[in-house]
Amino acid sequence: MAERAQPIRATAGIGAALLVAALILGTLAAVALRAETGSGLATSDWSALRFTLTQASLSSLLSVGLAIPVARALARRRFAGRRLLIALLGAPFILPVIVAILGLLAVFGRVGWLSALLGLFGLEPVQIYGLHGVVLAHVFFNLPLATRLILQGWQEIPAERFRLAAQLDAGPLAMWRLLEAPMLRRVAPGALAVVFAICLSSFAVALTLGGGPRATTIELAIYQAFRFDFDLGRAALLSGLQLVLTGAAALVALRVSTGEGFGAGLDRAVQRWDGKSTLARGLDAGWILLAAAFLLLPLAAIVLAGLPGLATLKSSVWQAAGNSVLVAALSTALLLVLALPMAAAAAAGRGRLAELSGILGLAASPLVIGTGLFIVIYPFTSPFALALPVTALVNAVMALPFAMRILAPRAQEVLGRYGRLSLSLDMRGWHFVRHVYLPRMRAQTGFAAGLAAALSMGDLGVVALFADPEFATLPLQIYRLMGAYRMEAAAAAALLLLALSMGAFWILDRGGRWHAET
Repeated sequence: MAERAQPIRATAGIGAALLVAALILGTLAAVALRAETGSGLATSDWSALRFTLTQASLSSLLSVGLAIPVARALARRRFAGRRLLIALLGAPFILPVIVAILGLLAVFGRVGWLSALLGLFGLEPVQIYGLHGVVLAHVFFNLPLATRLILQGWQEIPAERFRLAAQLDAGPLAMWRLLEAPMLRRVAPGALAVVFAICLSSFAVALTLGGGPRATTIELAIYQAFRFDFDLGRAALLSGLQLVLTGAAALVALRVSTGEGFGAGLDRAVQRWDGKSTLARGLDAGWILLAAAFLLLPLAAIVLAGLPGLATLKSSVWQAAGNSVLVAALSTALLLVLALPMAAAAAAGRGRLAELSGILGLAASPLVIGTGLFIVIYPFTSPFALALPVTALVNAVMALPFAMRILAPRAQEVLGRYGRLSLSLDMRGWHFVRHVYLPRMRAQTGFAAGLAAALSMGDLGVVALFADPEFATLPLQIYRLMGAYRMEAAAAAALLLLALSMGAFWILDRGGRWHAET
């Protein structure tokens, strides 16, 4: 399909991909060119590198290691609410980081629910700050993602394989050796690499739960080098280091995620005859209950802690909420302007350039993009006056890789199904985009827009660089309330942010699927 004529040109998509690449690489170059000669990495930066690799390794190993029994239990059991639970596994991915951290503090903090329970037995409260707190938060965010990836691997095993194993009276060990272990060898490394790449670029988690200089990630070191020391050379070197590490992890994830599976089946519903013993049932139920409690208790804590203070929120919080809505709306619009043409270009046979831009967006540091934009804007106007559009632009670029994974497969399907017919009717260019491409991309466009809006609504990254005391988004306002030890007001603001993020995702996703032709 890449070689034949298409009713839509790839020019706009190629231009968008080049613009994204120029933004990412150009801002990095702007930081590097402004760096002082001889600037290098300090001892604290090497410590940040070691801590980043340590926490990313531990977080990915724990997330995937715990996801395997949870995914296996979900694959083997059928129970009321199973679909809802699997759907809820996607919630932490769009959950604002600062909201999740407040929920984790409410459950695992020094005055949290777990510490109160330990106090009844005369035990010391939980210490959440430091390496273990950062790893705990990353497992909270990435355990659902790893579970979904591994569960998909279990669901791709044809039903006929399980039927044949049952007919041969294969026991638990034989079932594991013949079916489950080969699938995990194919799926688990990719999930491990994806989670590792995500944890490498941690900022808000380390900022709030790090607990001191010993728990500094590369992303946080970039922020400190720019915000407090204005050492652009260190910021550029750290950003290049993170770009290499995250890009390598992303390429590994793409490479190991492909491989031969178990072949095609007859699309029958999977029926399992293994795991019928009382011990297996008890273990599966235990893993499902523990995972559900670990994921849902922090959300319940936010709701319970935030409800009493909603009515007493000050005007500064509501103003910050309005800023967050504006940033999310602008970021979503920018994302669609970039992603829809890039998806069309990928479907028309120019996918390599779009895929490369997507990987750059995943590997780049949003703080360095913000720093580069700060340097470029500063000679002309005050960067603080452009905090809102700059934050929206960077958030759109950060959400672009996820949007491309949503839009590109559907765009390829649309061109493959309607391309020849449109050419025969001489329907090209804008007419094809308006009457064919966009209407049949509505559901995927709504999902991508909802995801971008939720991620932008909860971002605490670039705005930390550009914001002055008179400007704040809701995540930054919550962080300031936490720094002032106004935890009740912070919990109420976090509940408001949770409602706005989930509401934006639901409205856009639902709106895209409303009467959409699929």
